[in-house]
Amino acid sequence: MKKCLLLLVGSMFMLLGLFFAVVPGPSLIFFIAGLMCFSFYYPKARHYLALCQKALTKSCAFLDKKLAR
Repeated sequence: MKKCLLLLVGSMFMLLGLFFAVVPGPSLIFFIAGLMCFSFYYPKARHYLALCQKALTKSCAFLDKKLAR
């Protein structure tokens, strides 16, 4: 039951992320939330979540450098 509910919520987040990728909105937040829900049961989703976290960390550090000037 818990697994089905988590997969349903993860699917909903991923669909919202796809929707907001077309329509202006917070698509990245929903994609990461969907990956987080999937990562409890699927190791590949955990891998993609780690890649997203590393990319966001790098981009935030880059923006901090640019804005600090």
